[in-house]
Amino acid sequence: MSEMENTDLLIAEDTYLTSGVHIGTQQKSADMKDFIYKVRQDGLYVLDVKKTDERLRAAAKFIARFDPKRVLVVSARQYGQKPAREFSKAIGAPTYDGRFVPGTLTNPMNASFVEPEVIICTDPAADKQALKEALDIQIPIIAMCDANNETRNVDLVIPTNNKGRRALACIYWVLTRQVLLERGDLKDPADFKLEIEDFESKL
Repeated sequence: MSEMENTDLLIAEDTYLTSGVHIGTQQKSADMKDFIYKVRQDGLYVLDVKKTDERLRAAAKFIARFDPKRVLVVSARQYGQKPAREFSKAIGAPTYDGRFVPGTLTNPMNASFVEPEVIICTDPAADKQALKEALDIQIPIIAMCDANNETRNVDLVIPTNNKGRRALACIYWVLTRQVLLERGDLKDPADFKLEIEDFESKL
């Protein structure tokens, strides 16, 4: 059976839903309309977790091809910082959380200068400085995009609630496990010892 026909999700659909991965915003951008499953009575756009799952698979396959030291994970959003750090630690990649210092990717004189080959943004709006610099140096951009995000500069969109504490923990947890599987560092998903809670920011 080809991977396209395989409708099994990487984790139980219920886990995505209880983590709030599908809860979008009350605004939607034209860029994100293909990832929206429906609009709720209260006006919130609901994201399609099957598409989230497909994109997590694609992103993990892509990330696994790079030397982890050349993969940069950024998160200006508070709830994305711990999940981003845990992901980075598990796969061996550098992470940049908090305020992104201008010139980090473009100015070799900058104390925090790094030369990644791919960047992962937790939110393209909050991480716009990192996104802009990644565009300047022309490296691929993977970003977690909510219903209201603009995605024109993003090469690989992972549709998700990128504001929720539990949702970001869930997405980074799945992505971590999947990258390790793609790299062959894990033979079986069951061997992955970390839990979603380990990725979750404390309140």
